[in-house]
Amino acid sequence: VQLQASGGGLVQAGGSLRLSCAASGRTFSMFGMGWIRQAPGKEREFVASINRSGGSTYYLDSVKGRFTISRDNAKNTVYLRMNSLKPEDTAVYYCAAYSGIISSFTPPPSRAPDYWGQGTQVTVSS
Repeated sequence: VQLQASGGGLVQAGGSLRLSCAASGRTFSMFGMGWIRQAPGKEREFVASINRSGGSTYYLDSVKGRFTISRDNAKNTVYLRMNSLKPEDTAVYYCAAYSGIISSFTPPPSRAPDYWGQGTQVTVSS
């Protein structure tokens, strides 16, 4: 599956952005999806994931209540709505796909993605 992320940009602290990731090449609904970020000088960090149907999600503690992951299987797209952004959210955000999972399974942070998209830069100024 090919993944194309978009929607990043520069925003002031407290602002909002919505990232999108369009998938192609395989049946989108067969994949769990997620977002992973990497800040400068730091390791990649799990942000959020969603199961195949969109009914179950998982979040990094520091983004709970601020970020929302969702998906539209008809549009082959996964989203990450980010509200109340903080400077520490600054990172390159990567879209990821998880294969070989049952419908009810929500990929946890420990599960390595099977596919990665290119990143989109999110910069939050203070």
